[in-house]
Amino acid sequence: QLQASGGGVVQAGGSLRLSCAAPGRSFGNSAWGWFRRAPGKEREFVAAISWRGGDTSYTGSVKGRFTISRDRATNTVYLQMNILKPEDTAVYYCAATRTRFYSDLKLQDEYYYWGQGTLVTVSS
Repeated sequence: QLQASGGGVVQAGGSLRLSCAAPGRSFGNSAWGWFRRAPGKEREFVAAISWRGGDTSYTGSVKGRFTISRDRATNTVYLQMNILKPEDTAVYYCAATRTRFYSDLKLQDEYYYWGQGTLVTVSS
């Protein structure tokens, strides 16, 4: 039910913006998150935004480089990724909680809806 897009190939130091759309359904009471799975690794938390949109959180390796935001009018969440590094290469997944009641948005189990993933490749 979520559609992630915006992945591609970029050189180190470049930028990409990922989008996650939810057509045909309202996610006004949902928090959103971005996760990624690098080659040979487990899927890990990247960033999250609260259901109100006022609180954001990031994993340490992307703080200061990535920004998560949401547009309620279009039911879309974004992940702006700047100063990309080769270690950011991964399939990126967006996710949304089912309700506005959750405890820790870094945990994958908090999310009910998932997108299909979009591949980001950063060349050195």
